Amino acid sequence: MVHPFRERLSGPPLLADGGMGTLLYQNGVPFGRSFDELNLSSPDLVCSVHQEYLRAGAELIETNTFGANRVRLEGFGHDKKVREINLRGTKLAREAREIEGKVAFVAGSIGPLGKGIVPIGNLTAEQAYGYFVEQAEGLLEGGVDVIIIETMSSLTEMTTAIRAVRHITDVPVIASMSYTEELRTYLGRTPDMVVGQLNEMPVDVIGANCAVGPQVMLDIIQALAEKTTLPLSAMPNAGVPRMINGRFMYTSTPQYFASFVAGFVKRGVKILGGCCGTTPAHIRAIHDALGALSAPEQVKSGEGAQPDSVVRIKPVVTEDTAELKDTVPDKSEFAKKLGKTFMVSIELDPPRGSNPRKILQGARLFKEHGVDAVNVADSPMARVRMSAVAAAAMIRHNEGIEPIVHFTCRDRNLMGLQADLIGAHALGLRNVLAITGDPPTVGDFPGASGVYDVDSIGLVKILTRLNNGQDFAGSSIGAPTAFTIGVASNPSATDLNLELSRFQEKIRAGAHFSFTQPLYELEILERFLDRLGGRPIPIFLGLLPLMSFRHASFLHNEVPGISVPQTHRDAMEKAGNEGAKVGVELCRELLERARPLVDGVYLMPSFGRYETCLDVVKNLLAERKFAGQISR
Repeated sequence: MVHPFRERLSGPPLLADGGMGTLLYQNGVPFGRSFDELNLSSPDLVCSVHQEYLRAGAELIETNTFGANRVRLEGFGHDKKVREINLRGTKLAREAREIEGKVAFVAGSIGPLGKGIVPIGNLTAEQAYGYFVEQAEGLLEGGVDVIIIETMSSLTEMTTAIRAVRHITDVPVIASMSYTEELRTYLGRTPDMVVGQLNEMPVDVIGANCAVGPQVMLDIIQALAEKTTLPLSAMPNAGVPRMINGRFMYTSTPQYFASFVAGFVKRGVKILGGCCGTTPAHIRAIHDALGALSAPEQVKSGEGAQPDSVVRIKPVVTEDTAELKDTVPDKSEFAKKLGKTFMVSIELDPPRGSNPRKILQGARLFKEHGVDAVNVADSPMARVRMSAVAAAAMIRHNEGIEPIVHFTCRDRNLMGLQADLIGAHALGLRNVLAITGDPPTVGDFPGASGVYDVDSIGLVKILTRLNNGQDFAGSSIGAPTAFTIGVASNPSATDLNLELSRFQEKIRAGAHFSFTQPLYELEILERFLDRLGGRPIPIFLGLLPLMSFRHASFLHNEVPGISVPQTHRDAMEKAGNEGAKVGVELCRELLERARPLVDGVYLMPSFGRYETCLDVVKNLLAERKFAGQISR
């Protein structure tokens, strides 16, 4: 599939955020401190800045890593923390996106090294290349969607950074130089000279940022537009700073800034945001100006505009509510196809905040591509997220795709488990994956109490009783429920005898299907099925596409229950910047070989990159779509 960012560039202008340093400075961080190190020492402050820009309407937020290279960090004594600062900076941006529930791209910010490359400075090209590779690796490990190389004055440094990034990844790259009021870089290069070189480089966007305000930036963009067909980005300062009462202040107002929006759009700018001095107020003003240019239809009288954090849900219906037209089927469509059709399900994590927009768009994307169901995780890794039941209900009612709700025993006692399950059934949710749940000690609240009145086997027994019209104590609940009960299985378990024993106990308790942990070797699946004597219930192959060598090493060495074979780790190391493509191909190959042995596939996106999961199953979905057209 086309990378979502590249696809987005073909649409209307994308709104980027404003100055990170500006808001950190406004919050009392002095210029003499490393802003990048705040990713480790003040993560809440950094995350809050990202959140403010997302609330202002930003669709692209930059990581707080502008100066997070070894050269600059050495001046603050943090040169041993390059990977950690870049990794954490990316995770903070992604976390803010999750909390706000916004659909936004996370751009890994790479700025100048702070020392020139020979002959202007003392750094060799090889040294500079290595420093850029080191920073980019940390950003990629954290899961950036895009790399933005920005505020460069030296074309040599810019091209060195581009080559370094391209050596390890094929994610989209924005190349943004900085110009003076004379329309030249600080080293004297004109926009024509810059474009002449960048047009030959593997970049997706050419742009300009910093140094000047919107008026001069408009002239720079005009000069760039005349010499390139690539998309353009513009992120000017809020004018020239002045020292007022001991503090640097930028005097361009949000309204003044927004008055240039039409000019930027007219010149073909595809990414528009701000740099030094710009604030969420500036970004909100640009957002409103872009909205006015697009001439949206007026909200019909009487309907009232809904905030994007509010999602309408159809009335809940029951079989004995005669006045409502819809009826809730006894069994889900997923249950009807179980064991008869090879199905595809992809996991979605609920947002960390109250805005469900991102998860709903993910569900819509999967439905459009023919995916059968979406798994809705229940606060995985014991990190607080929106209720899986609430998120699944919104997905079902608003997007019309089958949700499979992950339901953990960690957070609810026997009463709460049963109450929530009965409520989920009333909301039309029929598919439940019964899991024990990660302990609170690994998550956001290590001091919280894990309940665990029952484990996953006990939860399956509860669901089976509800399906028989009784609660766990044997009291009648009236009409029986119609849950399709799923369980987890781990063919890679170190103690396979124990895993097989528990799996068979889950089946005896009433499980209808199983999703495996992520697998990378067919032999492990074959051994598991052989020990089971076949498939006693439908089994879905779990796949988690590898994104890079670091990702593969992390999963193998630090995530319990996942084993990545040496051959795969070697392949990912050899792949370099083609890591994501190789990871997808490895999953495709395993899926093709495993298809006769399983009843479906269960995909888990890495870093929320839905497109990689769709790439794994695109041939399967296309084949199924073609077969459906022939049958009609």
